[in-house]
Amino acid sequence: MSQDTTYQGWANYATWRVRLELFDGMTLDDMGYELGEGDELPEPYDVGQDLKNRAEEHIEMTSSEGIARDYAYAFLSDVNWREIAEHMIEDAIEEAKYQTA
Repeated sequence: MSQDTTYQGWANYATWRVRLELFDGMTLDDMGYELGEGDELPEPYDVGQDLKNRAEEHIEMTSSEGIARDYAYAFLSDVNWREIAEHMIEDAIEEAKYQTA
């Protein structure tokens, strides 16, 4: 999707919907990233690729082959994975502040 519009504060509808439907409430810790004191933050690109892989696995597990699966993959191609990853990293930083306070 190459429009300069946003949806509900996200880059586009696909990004908002995938974040809401697949990753709402998921944390970096849930994904296996450990963010203890002194740990480096993961790269948004890496987290985004992990999210994309999880979404694709979800499609593989829940959709039979055919046009519906093709449309699901096409929908994922519009997702801004980096944006979702950056929000998850920001959430982890905020959570860490409250745990150390």
